[in-house]
Amino acid sequence: MTRTAHGLDELKRLAGQDLGRTDWLEVTQKRVDTFADATDDHQWIHTDPERAKDGPFGGPIAHGYLTLSLIIPLFGELLEITGISMSVNYGLDKVRFPAPVPVGARIRLHATVDSVAEVRGDGAQMDLTFTVEVEGADKPACVARAVYRHYA
Repeated sequence: MTRTAHGLDELKRLAGQDLGRTDWLEVTQKRVDTFADATDDHQWIHTDPERAKDGPFGGPIAHGYLTLSLIIPLFGELLEITGISMSVNYGLDKVRFPAPVPVGARIRLHATVDSVAEVRGDGAQMDLTFTVEVEGADKPACVARAVYRHYA
């Protein structure tokens, strides 16, 4: 269920809150191949299912950066911010890829708001922890500390 924060004051009240988990999203070979084309990263562990069967993961896996990029559309399932003029991705403090995402696996996002602080008088910086979970896996595929800035 998408939560809505209207304006910076409501956004600030999200500090310390667990935003929950998204629905599951299947990571298909087509998505992996499209990402490979976009990034010019055609390493066989991602794009050659036959060769990848004999590789270290027993099949093709998604690029780590593909997994990271899927945080953006998944996050939209958890939080909608209205009543502001602009939001920017300010960066990442830390990113880890503890486990692979096998092609055909389903992932979901778990997000928590670590803090929200005022910046420049007309904005707020939101620090979040994103965890990309793989259905049935013991370890997450990605854990990222992200920073966003939102302006009135």
